[in-house]
Amino acid sequence: MKNALFILLQHLLPQHLLSRLAGRLAECRIGWVKNSFINWFRKRYRVDMSQALEPNPEAYKHFNAFFTRALKPDARPLDNTPGALLSPADGAISQLGAIEHGRIFQAKGRGYGLTTLLGGSIERAEPFINGQFATVYLSPRDYHRVHMPVTGTLRETVYIPGDLYSVNQVTAEGVDNLFARNERLVAIFDTEHGPMAMVLVGAMIVAGIETVWNGQVAPASKRPVILDRHHDQTPITLEKGAEMGRFKLGSTVIVLFGPNAARWDEALKAGSSVRMGQSLGTAISGE
Repeated sequence: MKNALFILLQHLLPQHLLSRLAGRLAECRIGWVKNSFINWFRKRYRVDMSQALEPNPEAYKHFNAFFTRALKPDARPLDNTPGALLSPADGAISQLGAIEHGRIFQAKGRGYGLTTLLGGSIERAEPFINGQFATVYLSPRDYHRVHMPVTGTLRETVYIPGDLYSVNQVTAEGVDNLFARNERLVAIFDTEHGPMAMVLVGAMIVAGIETVWNGQVAPASKRPVILDRHHDQTPITLEKGAEMGRFKLGSTVIVLFGPNAARWDEALKAGSSVRMGQSLGTAISGE
């Protein structure tokens, strides 16, 4: 009953208005306002500041700066095993496995279409059919910068508008096509293991999505927008473990690889805790 009410409220609430208002508050620089918000959040979600590059929560210019805080250089060592596919973020595995018949498993018998997730382009989706996916959920207390699982050269960035449902497990189990209906940013990279897609999914109260090459790119438009195509531009190559983007308030990252490119660690399952830099599995071509 409680879960059903939570989902019903999300259907009824003005998702975008609430999220934009939260974004305004998160950018507020008035000392007592931002410090009260930061300290309430830190205590409510038991945020560990000991690994932050700046451990004093009141030193941040606004809540968004605190939320997207950098970590100390040695806080997230990268797994240097040859062929290791790194977790893009701190969080928990929502699901991971094979992309079957063009669909990705969400939770409890629910799934969504690969093509829809990537903005409705069959051409964009085709390299990932029968490939592998890993979905990582970032909770409010987690580190919220997103990093590269492998070295990649950017091919295309696409912003896709949509709803802003919460992306926690309760909503994943109760809302059809959750990740393919929420606002999201799709970045396609060429890697030594074939194409890789990184999908940064927006959610309720998420005030924005950023990339290191474009800055804030969501919210952007009411229709899909191709933000980058790098066929004729100076290539943007990001090394394995390098930051590629960040969330202003939490959400989810989905990583896609093509067929015969990736094998996930059998010890990982829905609910497994992960940290940025640890291995999620192995690139088959890297064995």
